[in-house]
Order: sequence, then structure tokens, then C-alpha cells
Amino acid sequence: MRALPSRSPARRSGPAVDLTRAVRALPTIDVSRALNALPGVYGRRTPSPPASPVKRWLWNLRAGRMQKTLATTAALSGLPLGLEMYLEHYKGSFGDIWMWSPIVTSPVVSAAGVAGMRSPTAARTVLPAAGALYALNGLIGTYTHLRGVVRKPGGLSEPTYNLVMGPPLLAPGSLILVGAIALLAAITQRER
Repeated sequence: MRALPSRSPARRSGPAVDLTRAVRALPTIDVSRALNALPGVYGRRTPSPPASPVKRWLWNLRAGRMQKTLATTAALSGLPLGLEMYLEHYKGSFGDIWMWSPIVTSPVVSAAGVAGMRSPTAARTVLPAAGALYALNGLIGTYTHLRGVVRKPGGLSEPTYNLVMGPPLLAPGSLILVGAIALLAAITQRER
């Protein structure tokens, strides 16, 4: 095998080109000015919110700002759910100590929702803690309701009777949903 001949760099005759000077001599482009000249998002300022409450709410919703709305939803959902659970668990004679848990935490999530409506700090701290506790209550309730259906005569082999006459399996899901709404309020932006 033959070795390739080594090539030494060729010397140019004539003036050497200074690339640094050539690049600096090129015209510069102001990127921010160019982007602001484009139609669309770059050239606009943030518009002021609409005056009408409904239009303002829709404007905030489209922009992903809904912390107060979610906190209000959690606040207004807690107490009615607590009352409904009290009446249903009263029919069950409060046979299990866990039946008191959602009734005790319902006013807590409502109070945290009211605090979240008034304060962005509470919406990021107190409301998600109460919402997580409420959602955990829902998970425990789903387990205990399923256990109650299984304990009825026939268990899950008699679904047409036991799912209707036993504890409602989907009812604790409402606690999970309200807890998730409270948790979601912590990561959304506040309305303007």
C-alpha cells in the first residue's frame, strides 16, 4: 500500500482576507424590532380586560387565568357535599368511624376555598392542602364503599341488587373531584 503524499498548506499570493473585519462590516439586524414589526403576538401589547363581568371571565379563561374561579368552585361545593354526606351516612347510622371524615373535612375545604378567593397566597398554600386531604377522603370513601358492597350477601356476584342497595360506589368520587379542583387552583394564574 502506498502512503499518500503529505500536503502542506498552499500559500496564497495576494492580500489575506480578514474574516473578522468582513463580518463586522455586514449590516446588523435588530431582532426585537423585526419581531415587533410582524403582525400577531409580537407587535401587540396585552389588551386591557373587558368591562363586562362575563366577557372578563371568558377573557381570563381563554388565557388560563382561573385561580379565583376554581377556589370559588371548591368553596361552594364543600358544604353542600358535606350536608348530603351527613344525610346519607345518618341513614347508615354512622356504623364506621370513617363516615365522619368527609363531614368534618367539608367545612375545611369550603373555608380554604373562601381564603383562596381572597388571597393568592392562600390559594397556593392552604387550598391545595385542604384539597389533597379532601381527595384522600374520597379515595378512602371509594375503598370503604366497595368493601361495603362486597360484604353484603352475595357480594359482587349479585350486582343488580348490591350495587343499588349498598353504599354508592361513585359518590366518593365527588370528593376526589372537588379536591382535584382545589389542587388545580394552586397551579393556575390569578384572574385580572
